[in-house]
Amino acid sequence: NLVRSLAAMDPRPAVLVCASAIGYYGARGNEVLTEDSPPGGDFLAELSRSWEMEAARAEEHGIRTVLVRIGIVLGPDGGALSQMLLPFKLGLGGWLGSGKQYMSWIHIDDLVGLMLHAAADPGISGPVNGVAPNPVTNREFTSTLASVLRRPAVLPVPGFLLKALLGEFGQVLLGSQRVLPEKITRAGYSFHYPQLQAALQNILQ
Repeated sequence: NLVRSLAAMDPRPAVLVCASAIGYYGARGNEVLTEDSPPGGDFLAELSRSWEMEAARAEEHGIRTVLVRIGIVLGPDGGALSQMLLPFKLGLGGWLGSGKQYMSWIHIDDLVGLMLHAAADPGISGPVNGVAPNPVTNREFTSTLASVLRRPAVLPVPGFLLKALLGEFGQVLLGSQRVLPEKITRAGYSFHYPQLQAALQNILQ
């Protein structure tokens, strides 16, 4: 419906910036993933791939299309971070499963910034990884968040318990995605918060 509506406009917009997700890549362990990496084979990967294929049809109508594959967005209002804060503030935080799985995150200001950069730069099209340039393991994320909050983080959550309680979403939390923002970095975008600690300090302090 959106692509058909854009195609019918006169004049048509010059660019469509579409929100996709790094779920496109599936769980890939320690493999470094860029915009050129192939998709995964699980449900979320298939969903993301189908979503991007539909959005990319806007190109057929002369509309430059950017597919921003968004990672874990960190911001002061809602989102993933708000779900983590209460147990950590109570001193009950801990890593998930082995804690070795990679988390590809981004400060919300940088997500907005790179989207605006992609919209303004006529040389950018196709997939763009909406993540910070320094992904961290779940243990590193846990340790950094606990440090910024000045709280201990000593209660890990076993992987089997996550799977039992959350089903497929538990598997998502245990999946590893080590994603780098190669395309937007080459295009000249400069991240305000490339490191996790500075990002969390800005949000929480």
